Amino acid sequence: MGIVVMGATFVDIKGFPRDTYVAGGCNVGQVKYVHGGVARNVVEDIANMGLRPTYVGIVDDTPMGGDVVRRLRERGVNTDYMLTRPGGMGTWLAIFNESGDLAGSISQRPNMLPLLEVLEEKGDEIFSQADSVILEIDLNREIVEKSLELAKKYGTRLFAVVSNMTIAAQHRAAMEQFACVICNCHEAGILFGEDYSTMTCAELQALLPQRVAAARIPSMVVTMGAAGSVYVDAQGNAGSCPACKVEVCDTTGAGDSFCAGVSAGLTYGKTMAEAVEIGTCLAAKVITSMESVCPCMSAEMLGFMMEK
Repeated sequence: MGIVVMGATFVDIKGFPRDTYVAGGCNVGQVKYVHGGVARNVVEDIANMGLRPTYVGIVDDTPMGGDVVRRLRERGVNTDYMLTRPGGMGTWLAIFNESGDLAGSISQRPNMLPLLEVLEEKGDEIFSQADSVILEIDLNREIVEKSLELAKKYGTRLFAVVSNMTIAAQHRAAMEQFACVICNCHEAGILFGEDYSTMTCAELQALLPQRVAAARIPSMVVTMGAAGSVYVDAQGNAGSCPACKVEVCDTTGAGDSFCAGVSAGLTYGKTMAEAVEIGTCLAAKVITSMESVCPCMSAEMLGFMMEK
């Protein structure tokens, strides 16, 4: 079954100004509708890496919902466990400035509770066959708890990806059962009640081992934008990886592709340093285009060795 990704599907409505973005002004530019959502992006990224992931998610009963499923299948994603429900997809409205950085956004979240039905009926089948599971940890508490129960039952490695850390922080105790938590420095600051926005990678690398050990999180990777990323485990081992220098077009999906690369790397035998390098490479490829996912590439190109 490969890697299983569980979470929400969104429609992203993205606006790009033709010239310098003026907040509060009328900006001429381009508006694009694209398939989005953290988990949906992550599963397509993994498929584009030449792997064969499975998506446990929801779409709505509209042409856009059908397009989401069709595209994922074309990319090689197993969609057998997806549900179709009215209002099953969220919406993310985002405005970017002339540098490709997010200037503002509004998010409307979908009702994800129907995923509990999938776990109750097919959870044993999914978790017993999964190489690992990437879970959007800000899902309903019932979904997170059921996933933890199934992961423990079958010894399945769990990786946590974050859509909304304010919600995810409510599941802080559950993070002890994840092999790795992957987030950005703003989200890490929310989790630990601190401000990391002005820290360098070296400063965060010195601080993070204490926070991760106190929270009893097995390992954690924190992205820091153009500065790179920091990784640490509960044993105090820590390191950093610089970001690739590229021309930025749109930063949407960079964190999702980073998560896909790190999770896939750790699933298939890479060290933390190697997995973070893969995630960094994928994130760099995403931000050079208006797409929210990485381009297609082979697993061999990324150095994955998997059992057939």
